[in-house]
Amino acid sequence: MDADDRLQKNIRRTAGSHALRRIAAIVDEENRSDAATANLLRGLLRYGWVVLLIIIVLAAYLTGVY
Repeated sequence: MDADDRLQKNIRRTAGSHALRRIAAIVDEENRSDAATANLLRGLLRYGWVVLLIIIVLAAYLTGVY
């Protein structure tokens, strides 16, 4: 194996490693985004019924039902 072959092999290995790190960064960002969305939905499920109840009571009060 001459020096050019080893150099090309090292270049390919380095480029592959760099590409894998970039892909991992993209996947990590998507996972963080998905986690944020899940937390938002969890909060809406947890407190959304309270807001809905307040809106219903307010609407009933404004229409004279309550």
